[in-house]
Amino acid sequence: MPKSVENQDEPNTQSFKICTRLYLWPHLATPINPFRDFVIVPMKRSVRPLFSLLLLIVFAATLSCRTVVRHSLSSIELEKKVLIQPPKPVFNATLLKYAAVDASEAKAKQEIEQLLEGNFASLGRYRTFASWRRFNHHDIRARTSVGLPVMLRSPQFYRYWLDFRRVLSDWSRIKRFQPDVMLDLVRLVRYPIDRHSGLVDSEQRRYSSCAVVGNSGILLKSNYGALIDSHEVVIRLNNARIQGFEGKVGSKTNISFVNSNILHLCARRDGCFCHPYGLNVPMIMYICQPLHFFDYTVCNISHKAPLLVTDPRFDVLCARIVKYYSLKRFVEETGKSFDQWGAVHDGAMFHYSSGMQAIMLALGICDKVSVFGFGKSDSAKHHYHTNQKAELRLHDYQAEYDFYRDLVERPQVIPFISDKFKIPPVVLYQ
Repeated sequence: MPKSVENQDEPNTQSFKICTRLYLWPHLATPINPFRDFVIVPMKRSVRPLFSLLLLIVFAATLSCRTVVRHSLSSIELEKKVLIQPPKPVFNATLLKYAAVDASEAKAKQEIEQLLEGNFASLGRYRTFASWRRFNHHDIRARTSVGLPVMLRSPQFYRYWLDFRRVLSDWSRIKRFQPDVMLDLVRLVRYPIDRHSGLVDSEQRRYSSCAVVGNSGILLKSNYGALIDSHEVVIRLNNARIQGFEGKVGSKTNISFVNSNILHLCARRDGCFCHPYGLNVPMIMYICQPLHFFDYTVCNISHKAPLLVTDPRFDVLCARIVKYYSLKRFVEETGKSFDQWGAVHDGAMFHYSSGMQAIMLALGICDKVSVFGFGKSDSAKHHYHTNQKAELRLHDYQAEYDFYRDLVERPQVIPFISDKFKIPPVVLYQ
């Protein structure tokens, strides 16, 4: 420590020492000499280490407080995101009630009972099937009382008949409304496809991206081919032709989605040939008529790739959603009551389109869904690969377009789907 400094002007004056109190603030620790005759002797122990330590403590405390505050704010924001959910839509109870009614249910049950009894010819639209030459022939020697040849069933028919009764019976038994069926589509669709290919670990995993390619003529106005083929899975409808249209619709096909009328036509060909996309492309089919299960039992043997039938619970869900949007549109546009809808749309024959159900299927098995070739234009054909311009009357395409827009913009307003199922992102390309 330095010694006391004597006053140079008056060497004889006695020097005084002042003992100062220890202060922590820097301006108080600075030597002060208000009087000429006195000097301040520097403190023996410097306060700088203590001051530095104090600054370090204050700095650390500040950082800790800021961290705590940030964490608290983040927690509050996260809680808000978790707890504050968008309000659930309020559905019209009368609209839901009418949408849940299946006008064709009683007739369908009656047909199924007759088919299980083997009574094909009694149903007018099945008579052509009953006269198939491959399963029936006339015995020229045996005749009825009026002189007509007796029609005999071939042994092959009875082998298929047993499978037909079993499959149709199982299908009709579980046909009911069950909104949770969307949660089972990976198990019902992807798992059997992958298992056929030797993959067994994908039961709970969706495809990363899927493109559902419709058949609308609007596809001819764009060049989406490369974009369509960039998806992990491409789903095509009703064996639409792609040769010559690759730049517009792509060339890749992973799943062929058809209605059973398509398979019924294929079943008339040798070997039930129905593979425009290749023998190894899986085919998924929804049943339009119960008798088409006979086509399924005949053709399933010849198919190298899986031939799957959509779950009837899934069919019922799709039917309710489409009818809901059709009823809603009808009432809003006409101002008429719900019970007048059936006379306009032939309620007993009303049905969803193959495209609508293919999109619903993609929602259940894909993490991201892209939709191409859905929509219409006055200058576009109904199908890009045919000359057909008119739409089928048993479908309400405008109502289905409303459904597609809700999928993209506000999926929470779509009815009948279980709250447990989260609709993946959907992009609609026009």
